Amino acid sequence: MPQNSRRSFLKNLSVGLGAFSIANALPDLAVAAVPKTPRKLGIALVGLGNYATKQLAPALESATDCYLSGIVTGTKEKESVWRSKYGIKKANIYNYENFDSIASNDDIDIVYIVLPNSMHAEYTIRAAKAGKHVICEKPMALNAAEGQTMIDACKANRVMLSIGYRLHFDPNTIEIMKLAEEQPYGPIKYVQSEAAFAMGNNLDAWRLNRELAGGGAVMDMGIYCIQAARYATGEEPIAIRAQETKTDWEKFKEVDETVTWQMEFPGGAYSNSTTSYNLRANRLYVSYARGSALLEPATKYTGIKGQVFKGQDSVRTLEVQTVNQQERQMDGFARSVREGIPSIVSGEEGLRDMKVIDALYRSLATGGKRLEI
Repeated sequence: MPQNSRRSFLKNLSVGLGAFSIANALPDLAVAAVPKTPRKLGIALVGLGNYATKQLAPALESATDCYLSGIVTGTKEKESVWRSKYGIKKANIYNYENFDSIASNDDIDIVYIVLPNSMHAEYTIRAAKAGKHVICEKPMALNAAEGQTMIDACKANRVMLSIGYRLHFDPNTIEIMKLAEEQPYGPIKYVQSEAAFAMGNNLDAWRLNRELAGGGAVMDMGIYCIQAARYATGEEPIAIRAQETKTDWEKFKEVDETVTWQMEFPGGAYSNSTTSYNLRANRLYVSYARGSALLEPATKYTGIKGQVFKGQDSVRTLEVQTVNQQERQMDGFARSVREGIPSIVSGEEGLRDMKVIDALYRSLATGGKRLEI
């Protein structure tokens, strides 16, 4: 297989994994590289929906390198609730009108954008202009062109941009990445990735609004499948073809419901992926020349488990993972900011996925035509 292609992909991965592994596996070295009592970096959550409320804020309570220092919300009632629960200073509570004044707040080092997809670019750029480092939830933007403007804004303002790819901090997911790099069972032949859930009957959900979401299941869950195929092969896809199935035309009249797509990789591997808002699936299977690997569930917040098979007889069961992915993700970015090292889930990593999504939607628009990426 083309070594330059694999080497290019894994170079980006190994830089971050190396920094992450050293900081976690060799704490003495990590301490030696920074002051003995480094200051925790303050994070402001922008948007207080379900993910921020149930996952990010609790994770920040146990984080070691960062803490919840501020919030940005358009709901007045949430201000007093969050201020009371997390001890947030009144001066560190913002709304969407006065957001830009965050520039003068030294308590806030990082802003985490947890808004509908259509607002990611605007608030990432505004945060960058305010001199704040940024974590943006996936997908980073509505399309690759918009994602590039976010990267450019952060570079122009000398701040760092990270995308909320929490799975890069999960040990079993990292194991799949290492198998792609080391190839102990030979070249990767095939990847099957599935990520789907059955959406409820709330027809007012922003994810069903194309203007806010930019798309449907592909933008929300399908990006996990794209990520999985990329890190399981250690390569960037070179071609794609996609097909859509829609059974509930009323609910999903503006966005995609169920999409299946195939991708080709330069080393000869190919992948088949499925995502949906109307069925349940959570699985990653990788076939190697002399073995295979399985994660099931593969994308849950906790409890990711799996097995690695060498041939047909030898099985290695991976330990069920109960780590807090969000805590590791935010701590990892805080260390990146403090130490001036690249994030392992940078804006460029998010942009690569957006280029695939752009091509996927173009293929759907042409009736499933094979398109080069």
